[in-house]
Amino acid sequence: MTPGDSAAPAVPPTAPSRDDSMRMAELIASLSFAIDLGVGMPMEWMLRSCLMAMRLGEAAGLEPARRRNLYYLALLRHIGCTSTSAAAARDFGGDLGMAEGFELDLENPAEALRFLFTVVAKDKPLPQRIAILAKLMAGGQALKRENHMSHCEVAERLAERLAIDPGLPLLFRQIYSRWDGKGTPSELKGNAIALEVRVVHLAQDAATLFSAGGKPAVLEAVGRRAGGMYDPDLAALFLKDAEALMAPLAVPSVWDAVLAAEPGTKARIAADRLDEALIAISDFTDFKSPYVLGHSRAVASLVTGAAARAGLTPDEARDVKRAAWLQDIGRVGVSAGIWGKPRALDEGEWERVRMHPYFTERILARSPALARLSGLAALHHERLDGSGYHKRAAGANLPMAARLLAAADTYQAMREDRPHRKALTAAAAAEELRREAKSGRLDATAVEAVLETAGHAPAPGRAPGKAAADLSAREIEVLRLMARGLSNKQTGNALCISAKTVGHHIQHIYAKIGASTRAAAALYAVEHGLLDR
Repeated sequence: MTPGDSAAPAVPPTAPSRDDSMRMAELIASLSFAIDLGVGMPMEWMLRSCLMAMRLGEAAGLEPARRRNLYYLALLRHIGCTSTSAAAARDFGGDLGMAEGFELDLENPAEALRFLFTVVAKDKPLPQRIAILAKLMAGGQALKRENHMSHCEVAERLAERLAIDPGLPLLFRQIYSRWDGKGTPSELKGNAIALEVRVVHLAQDAATLFSAGGKPAVLEAVGRRAGGMYDPDLAALFLKDAEALMAPLAVPSVWDAVLAAEPGTKARIAADRLDEALIAISDFTDFKSPYVLGHSRAVASLVTGAAARAGLTPDEARDVKRAAWLQDIGRVGVSAGIWGKPRALDEGEWERVRMHPYFTERILARSPALARLSGLAALHHERLDGSGYHKRAAGANLPMAARLLAAADTYQAMREDRPHRKALTAAAAAEELRREAKSGRLDATAVEAVLETAGHAPAPGRAPGKAAADLSAREIEVLRLMARGLSNKQTGNALCISAKTVGHHIQHIYAKIGASTRAAAALYAVEHGLLDR
C-alpha cells in the first residue's frame, strides 16, 4: 500500500506466546532489509548476497564454525551505512545514489571517473554539482577513508551490541579491505584479510552485477578483477562453478532460503536480550540524520510511561515500547538530503517522507515475531481525523497504543531541533500537542498521558551512565554538538571558544571513550544518554 490508498483496519497488538524469544536470523534478516534501503539498493539484495556467500564459503572449505560469522557478516556488512548518510548528502550530493558505485571498481581510474561524472550529484543544479565535483577531485581519497572508518567503527559497535558471536565484530574492521591492499581504512591485503570477508566481497558484488547485467556481467567482472579486488583463488573457484554458485539468486523465496541456510544451531534471542537488540537497531535508524539522534529511545521512554497511565496491559505496553524503537526504521530509505533540508519540502520530497512508515511496515512484516509490531509501528504518523500517513487510517482503526505512539512521537519531535526550526520549549510543545488534540487530530487521553509522563521523568532518553563519568561538563557539551553534525568552527561559535580548542576537546573525548571518528563518538553519546537537554 502506498500513501493515498484507502485505509486498512489496524490490528491491535496481539497477546504474545509464552516464548517471547525470536530467532536471531529473523531479526538480522529483517534488519538487512533496512540496510538495503539505507544504501539505495532493493530489498533482498543482502539476502541474495548471503545465499551466494554461504555456497561460496562452503566451496572454499570454510570450516563450519566460521560459516556462522560469514552468514551474519553477509547480512550486516553495511550496517554502518547510516553513520555517514548526512555527510554523504553534503559531500557527494546524495547518499542513496551512491549504490550505483557498487557495480564498479572505484580504484580503477576509468571507472572512478565514470562514477564521478555520471553519478555524483547528478540531480543537483550545475553550479552546486561543479562545486561538489571539485571538492571530491581535491580530497576524495581522504573523504572516502573517513567514511569507511566511520562505517567500520559503528558497524563493529552495533555488532557487539547485537551479541551474535564474539568473533563477528572484529570482521567489520576489514569490510573495505581489498586483495591488492588498496582498501581503506585497513591496509591489509592478500591472505591477511579474513576468508569470511573475502568471500562476502565477491559474493555481494556478484549479486549486484547479476541484477544489473545477468550472468555474463558477473563472469566478466570477476575474471577481470581477480588479483585486484578479489582473492584470485576464490575468483577461480567461482568461475569454475558459477552456475551452481549463482543458483540461489533464482530461488522462489529468498527469505525462506536464508533462514534455512543459517549454519549450526538455530540461535534464538531471549526476551530480556531482545530489547537490547531493538535499541541497537533504533540507534542504527536514528543515525540517518543528526537531528534525530536519540529520538527513538526518547519516544520509547515517553510511550512506556504513557502506556501505564492510559491503562494498557503489560503485553500492550511492551509492544508499544518495542514499536517505538522500530517505528522510524523506514526513515533510512529516504535520502538524508531530504531529512536535512533547511527549507520547506516540495511535493515530491513530501511523497518520499510519507513513504517511510510504509517502509517500516515492509521491513518488519516478513518476520512472524516482528509482524505484530509492524502494523503498530507504521501507524505513528496517522491522525484521528484521517489526515495522517501513510494509510490515512482514522478513528476506530487506531488502537490506543497507536494513539500513544503518535502523541509521543509528535511531542518528542517538537522538543528537538530540526533543520528548518529550533526546538520548542517544553511549555510550547505541550500547548501545541493539546491544540492538536482539541482539533481532533490526536487523542486527548493519549496526549495527557504523554504530557504527564514528560513532566515527571527525564526527557529525552536516559540519564548519563557511569561509563560517561570521566567526561568533563565541557567535553559533554562538545560531544553533544559534534554528534548533531556541527563542525569544529560551529561548535566553537556555539560555546564561545576557538575551533582549535574544540579540536583539543574532541581528541580528549576520543581518548576517553575509545573512538576515533565522529560517528563512533555520536553513537557513544546516544548509548549513554548524553544528548539529553
